[in-house]
Amino acid sequence: MKSYQLFLRRKTRNRNQLSKVANGRPRLSVHRSSKHIYAQIIDDASGVTLASASTLDKDMKGTAGSNCAAATSVGKMVAERAKKNGVETVIFDRGGFIYHGRVKALAEAAREAGLKF
Repeated sequence: MKSYQLFLRRKTRNRNQLSKVANGRPRLSVHRSSKHIYAQIIDDASGVTLASASTLDKDMKGTAGSNCAAATSVGKMVAERAKKNGVETVIFDRGGFIYHGRVKALAEAAREAGLKF
């Protein structure tokens, strides 16, 4: 199988498990590209994005988007915006990405900033 097909299988498998254990909690979805990292808190019941942050935001201008430091600041930003909107607990959706490096840095920063997952 090609690597993208394996990625999609991991993503689907992860999403199915999350939907079983979510219990109505919003989902912290992470997307990582070669140059940037994005995070959204999504309420799947109503299909609405409650908070989002990425390395493309105005607050992040001038910083590199493809390192762990940038992922840490995105994690802090998304947690602050979520708390401002009244979201305390989420479920972490890493997609098809392995929990390592930038994805792990974003998750740990969001936890330190007050999100529970």
